[in-house]
Amino acid sequence: MCWSATADLAAGAGIAAVGVACVTQVRRTGDLPAALPLLLGAHQIIESVVWDSGGGSGPATVAWAVIALPLLAVWVPVGVVCAAPRHARRRLAFPLVSGLATAAALAYALAARPVTAEIRGHTVGYVVDLSHAEWLIAGYLLATVGALLLCGDRGLLLLGVLVAVGALICWALWELEFVSTWCAFAAVCSVALWGWVGGRRRPGEGTLR
Repeated sequence: MCWSATADLAAGAGIAAVGVACVTQVRRTGDLPAALPLLLGAHQIIESVVWDSGGGSGPATVAWAVIALPLLAVWVPVGVVCAAPRHARRRLAFPLVSGLATAAALAYALAARPVTAEIRGHTVGYVVDLSHAEWLIAGYLLATVGALLLCGDRGLLLLGVLVAVGALICWALWELEFVSTWCAFAAVCSVALWGWVGGRRRPGEGTLR
């Protein structure tokens, strides 16, 4: 995220708190996306450790990259499939397959090659040696943003529009720090899921199903 370790820590703690509030409202497996703020809040807290470490390739950097790259590429489309109306699930097969394939390639890259964080003024840049980076970026965006835009659920569609706009802004302003700044933007936007999961509760729903 931009600015400093303190900003990442404060933002991460606040977003994670909203994530806890979201998770406490979960009543069925279709509410799986409600856990996203919790995950992204923890992600920002991890990045505060990267800041304090001055970047480098330590455990915090690796943990941050694992969440940002392969984990989110799978988590988002799987969560969206669980939450989507039945009529929308067939078209969600495309971002789901894209996410699984992209996550496998990214996981291999992280296992086989080092990932390094660089403090660049008020941002953090992450460097990973990726083969066919353009295809991986396209697959990643299809899995994350594409799944939200194709979900058929109004609340998740709104989140998809927000993170898509955020991706364009972050790429235009911070091309070299795109992954860090966009993940921070997505974390803030994920707070919208608090209202989404609350609106999905129905009388008499007290157990997961």
